[in-house]
Amino acid sequence: MGWFSRRSRAAQGTPTKLDREGTPEDLAALERFATSRQGVEFYLEPETTATDTTVMAIAHDGEWIRRRTGTPRAAGALARKHAIPLYEATKVGYPDRMRAWNRAHPERRVR
Repeated sequence: MGWFSRRSRAAQGTPTKLDREGTPEDLAALERFATSRQGVEFYLEPETTATDTTVMAIAHDGEWIRRRTGTPRAAGALARKHAIPLYEATKVGYPDRMRAWNRAHPERRVR
């Protein structure tokens, strides 16, 4: 037995997800945000081993929410349904207005 082969065969399968998957409630929250604010854009965040695929919805004033969508396809369908631009966050980054909104609302900071 080699040094790095001490893990059992069962433990070498797919990595365990540490977080829950996207739910219909998550999609409903994104939809409510998008329909109640102006100038909303979606920023797709890829799935990681810690969380499912997420979308950050950012309004024209920089207010934002982040919710799981389950798949990029579900995020795209929601964006098309409401004619909302969908960007890949890893490629384009986040808009400066979001950072300005975060500075103006320190109570929303995650600690």
